[in-house]
Amino acid sequence: MKTLIADKFSETHINRLNQLGCEVTYQPSVKARELPQLIGSHKILVVRGKEVSAETLKASDQLALVLRAGAGVNTIDVKTASARGIFVSNCPGKNSIAVAELVFALLLAIDRRIADNVAALRAHKWNKKEFSKADGVFGKTLGVVGIGRIGREVITRARAFGLQIHYHNRKHVAPQIEEDLEATYWESLDQMLARMDIISVNCPHTPATYHLLSARRLKLIRPEAFVVNTARGEVIDENALTRMIEAGDIAGAGLDVFEHEPAVNPKLVKLAKAGKVVILPHMGSATIEGRIDMGEKVIINIRTFMDGHRPPDRVLPSML
Repeated sequence: MKTLIADKFSETHINRLNQLGCEVTYQPSVKARELPQLIGSHKILVVRGKEVSAETLKASDQLALVLRAGAGVNTIDVKTASARGIFVSNCPGKNSIAVAELVFALLLAIDRRIADNVAALRAHKWNKKEFSKADGVFGKTLGVVGIGRIGREVITRARAFGLQIHYHNRKHVAPQIEEDLEATYWESLDQMLARMDIISVNCPHTPATYHLLSARRLKLIRPEAFVVNTARGEVIDENALTRMIEAGDIAGAGLDVFEHEPAVNPKLVKLAKAGKVVILPHMGSATIEGRIDMGEKVIINIRTFMDGHRPPDRVLPSML
């Protein structure tokens, strides 16, 4: 079964796919715009971050499965795929711990001004008096936006740091889960944002969550508070966030994702140099363990599909 892998994938997992009977074409450097010309007679397409457009999906009648080696599927035209009878699958849950760890790396980097201190020492400056002022996170309020697998892992770690935990979700989680998480539910996102010291964005990007943290909502956040986003850049109005940090209306941000990535707003880069934000290149799931687990999940989905069954992690338009 001809399989096109259009992003970086481990040699070990490629060999295993070949052993399963996949005839693998490995093109990790291909551009998304080139995919329609490469699809050809491939029945399976594996991507990590590349866009799979309607044009790509319509380029061949042979394509039957598009598999994202990651959790989010916002880069895949799921609606068009479904209409053409193409299965779409992802790898949910395999990066949850890695992303939750990065949330706290960003959270602490902002609160303890780690980036400032590192930059100062590299410049042979011992600015302990200037850069060491921090409240610490113990006892602060954390508002988690989205309580899926990653959100729950964030909350688990937040308890260990002594944070008071609050969350907003599309719907209230089961009482037993909420009790186990020791988290307070807010039906109103607006009201929660206005009362938190730290906001962690952990919801997927869907049409419903585009600019969920809009300019209006960002204005509700207290000037001493800061925002951490390891979900998707499109969930936050990035221009509004940048303006508010510049104006001192929000204390700062830790960002692993950007609205137009891989492009990064030059104003955010400037704010990073000024110590107002910490920025990373969408590396939330980039751990060795996470990549191995995702590779295994890709193989499970492909093997199930080749056996004539629906992939276990199938994504439908109604789920978005």
